[in-house]
Amino acid sequence: MRQVKLHVRISLSILVFCFAFAAISNATKKPPLKPININTANFEELQQVPGIGPATAEKILQMRKSYGTFKSVDDLLSIKGIGKKRLEKMRKYLTVSKSAASNKVPRPPASVSAPKKTDPAGAAPPSAESEEPPN
Repeated sequence: MRQVKLHVRISLSILVFCFAFAAISNATKKPPLKPININTANFEELQQVPGIGPATAEKILQMRKSYGTFKSVDDLLSIKGIGKKRLEKMRKYLTVSKSAASNKVPRPPASVSAPKKTDPAGAAPPSAESEEPPN
């Protein structure tokens, strides 16, 4: 009976030690050596940033897939669970630059006009010269 109690105590002690070590190692995640580009980072790279776990990394990737590249790190504020305080803690580990392969089709500049439509019959539009002056 004593031997069983001793075995249970040792097993529980080892289990508690393992949980404590896991909690400490998670809490002291080493930040990345250089900032992570949120427009090109994959799931694992995003999780290197303190404050980004699996759920947040997935939300960032989903937003990037749905809406295209991020214009600034502040765009992360639109993700549920990332507030101003949390973003400020993560900001120094994040960067934004253009993705090599953007998810969205580039839009033409505003100064470019749309191509002119032609008459399907091929007829030229009437010009002011061919009109007869009113009497």
